[in-house]
Amino acid sequence: MSRYDSNPFEEEEVNPFSDPAVRKGSGQSNYGGGAFYTTNPGSVPPATSRLSPLPPEPYDRGATIDIPLDSAKDLKAKEKELQAKEAELKKREQELKRKEDAIARSGIVLEEKNWPPFFPIIHHDIANEIPIHLQKMLYVAFTTFLGLVLCLSWNIVAVTTAWIKGEGPTIWFLAIIYFISGVPGGYVLWYRPLYRAMRTDSALKFGWFFLFYLLHIGFCIFASVAPPIIFKGKSLAGILPAIDLLGKHALVGTFYFIGFGIFCIESLLSIWVIQQVYMYFRGSGKAAEMKREAATRTMMAAL
Repeated sequence: MSRYDSNPFEEEEVNPFSDPAVRKGSGQSNYGGGAFYTTNPGSVPPATSRLSPLPPEPYDRGATIDIPLDSAKDLKAKEKELQAKEAELKKREQELKRKEDAIARSGIVLEEKNWPPFFPIIHHDIANEIPIHLQKMLYVAFTTFLGLVLCLSWNIVAVTTAWIKGEGPTIWFLAIIYFISGVPGGYVLWYRPLYRAMRTDSALKFGWFFLFYLLHIGFCIFASVAPPIIFKGKSLAGILPAIDLLGKHALVGTFYFIGFGIFCIESLLSIWVIQQVYMYFRGSGKAAEMKREAATRTMMAAL
C-alpha cells in the first residue's frame, strides 16, 4: 500500500461510448418516454454553443433629422423683436398715463353707474366721493329725490283709482307725464348738480342747483294743494281734490289724502335741504366766488 492513496471521493471516469449497449441505443429517438416528456441528454447542445447574431438594420445614409437649433442671427432677430414690443408697450403706458393726468387736471371724473345695485342706471357714491362734513346734507337731498319718485308714483296710483271710478282718462295721462318728466328731470336738473358741486366744490354748479331746486319746491307745494288752475285739478293727489272726492268715493278720497301727506313731507324736507345748502354756500365763500365768476363771464361775453 503506497504512502499516499488516491482520493476515495474522486469519481471514476467512465466512457459511456465504450459500452456496446449505449452505442446500440444511440440510434434511438432523442426524446425520452415515461411520465415526463423530456429530451435525452444527448440532444442538449453544449453550453459553449453561441446564438447566431441578428441581421443588421438597414441604414439610409440620405435621411436627415431636423433638430431646431437657432443660429445667432435668429436669436438676435427675436431679441430685437421683443425689445420693439417692450418699447411699444412702454409708449402706450406713458400715453395712457398722460391722458389720465390730463383728465384729472381738467376736473373730469369718469363716473361708473353703480346705483341701484340690482340695475345700475346712475353713478352714486357719497361715502367715497363727498367730504365727511357734507355727507349728511347730501344724504337728505338724495332722500328728497327718492321722495319725489315716491310722490309721483303714488300720484299715479291715486289718479288710476279716480279714473276707474269714472273721472276720465285725461287725468291718468297727465299723471304719467308728471312721472316721466319729473323723475329724470329732478335727477338731471338739481340732484346731480348738487352732487357734483359738493364733490368738486364748484360755485357754478351750486347756482344751478338753487335755480332748479326752487322750482322743485314750488311744484311740491303746488301738488300738495292741487288747485284746478294750470293743471287739471284731479291729476295731482292734493288736498282740494281729496276733499272733493271724499264725498263721492271714499277709497279714492283716502288715496288722495295720502298723496297730500306725502307731498307735504317732501316739501318740508326740500325746504330744509335748500336752507342747509345755502348756509354752507354762504359760509364757505362760494357766493362771492360765484359773483366773481359771473362778472368775469359777463365781461368776456361783452368783449
